[in-house]
Amino acid sequence: MTKKNNNNNNEEEEFVSFGHNLNTKIRFEDADEDEVAEGSGFEAAQDESMCEAGESTDAAQVTDDTTSADYYFDSYSHFGKIPFCFIFSKEMLKDVVRTKTYQNVIYQNKFLIKDKIVLDVGAGTGILSLFCAKAGAKHVYAVECSQMADMAKEIVKANGFSDVITVLKGKIEEIELPTPKVDVIISEWMGYFLLFENMLDSVLYARNKWLVDGGIVLPDKASLFLTAIEDSEYKEDKIEFWNSVYGFDMSCIKKKAMMEPLVDTVDQNQIVTDSKLLKTMDISKMSSGDASFTAPFKLVAQRNDYIHALVAYFDVSFTMCHKLLGFSTGPRSRATHWKQTVMYLEDVLTICEGETITGSMSVSYNKKNPRDVDIKLSYSLNGQHSKVSRTQHYKMR
Repeated sequence: MTKKNNNNNNEEEEFVSFGHNLNTKIRFEDADEDEVAEGSGFEAAQDESMCEAGESTDAAQVTDDTTSADYYFDSYSHFGKIPFCFIFSKEMLKDVVRTKTYQNVIYQNKFLIKDKIVLDVGAGTGILSLFCAKAGAKHVYAVECSQMADMAKEIVKANGFSDVITVLKGKIEEIELPTPKVDVIISEWMGYFLLFENMLDSVLYARNKWLVDGGIVLPDKASLFLTAIEDSEYKEDKIEFWNSVYGFDMSCIKKKAMMEPLVDTVDQNQIVTDSKLLKTMDISKMSSGDASFTAPFKLVAQRNDYIHALVAYFDVSFTMCHKLLGFSTGPRSRATHWKQTVMYLEDVLTICEGETITGSMSVSYNKKNPRDVDIKLSYSLNGQHSKVSRTQHYKMR
């Protein structure tokens, strides 16, 4: 179930902070309303670039040890008679904020692409490869691990780019490119909570192995942010429901539900505090281990209210462009398929304007399945009406 989103879709420019440059101006690309199609409502976290493999897991066999890979491989095989990768690729393409930004980055900055060898990591339908080919790329290698690679080959042929785009089916870590180096790496690697499904490691692997000295990565910056919201109605429905179910105590399920962040669209009117930058990642320079981090935060209340959850979202930017381009997945920006990540708190915080929630967030990939993300959240409020200090653990899977 998705909350109503009252975002102002006409706003094209905002200011976001990127740590080292707190006044960076970034243009958020928009499109006409009639370009936006309704989403399918799928809440499962899937990425078009992942590979179909492994054994499927029956819904009745799901246990505490079930990871996103179990759900992923099962759902990726078939959804009815239509492979899930086809359905999800459609939803990705219909995300106008995402797709239109990449298109504008490429078409408005052809100097980055023209006569260059491009590697598209996790190519999916090949849409980014097609953009690059149309912008004059010398050659594009589109690497896709799922069965969508077969469709991408047909799409490339149907559009007359077979001589420019080579589709390679397989994992980026296992394939061999017909060229020793590439000039540009482009990828839409971001998952829910930015890092879910860990496709970032594949981009970094490709960068280390094939990118020429002085080559570029698109996008090259990503920043994770945190804010706090009032969400009594939804928390009551999702979490507190388990306290008494037809008169029976099912609170053991409540504990599990609390540990799983909710991916949903947050109404900007629910926001109670300011937003704080947790982490900025420089994709052109960072190492794989940098994606695991611990960051402090201090959220300042902007009104008297209650706080039921903390919300994470991310911004992405292409700093190599002639004019800085990017987009935000925040609740005050136009909705994307990434939505926001909501982490419900055990406590209901009563906060007054000007009071602060302080704490830290630790993020790391799960040791059993590196596609999953483990989150440790510590928070404290020493306010007029609430005095709380607690640590909670969440699992994105």
